[in-house]
Amino acid sequence: MYKTIVLAYDGSEAGQRALLESQELAQWSQAVVWLVAVMPSPANLAGYDGSIYIPEIAQRDKQRFQTILDDGLSRMAAAGHEVRGELLTGESVHEISEFARKNQANLIVVGHKHLDSWAARWWRGSTSSALIEHAPCSVLCVITA
Repeated sequence: MYKTIVLAYDGSEAGQRALLESQELAQWSQAVVWLVAVMPSPANLAGYDGSIYIPEIAQRDKQRFQTILDDGLSRMAAAGHEVRGELLTGESVHEISEFARKNQANLIVVGHKHLDSWAARWWRGSTSSALIEHAPCSVLCVITA
């Protein structure tokens, strides 16, 4: 049975479907749900052209990710679930896996949208596929078309 669920939440359509699935799982198992949003570290925000770090832009991005996280937290709380949240910074697969490990999570829930072309799949990669390989626990991928 799941006692601690980590939901990797980004506010996307796939993320919102994962939020709904997490609500059902949390209700069924009486689990504590952690919502985590992962913001790329400032070094990862630099462009290929060697862009410089601008604190105002970094602060704006942090606020945007915090707003997404806060929205997910309020949705879960409104549904009556015990929910906690944390904004993480870094590479998403590593940060989510480490967070789950530190919090002894039994399940990670992540939204996944199928990409239409092979080029899009190659270019973007798949966070959910990589997460399955690195996670310390089970991973539920909630699929959207």
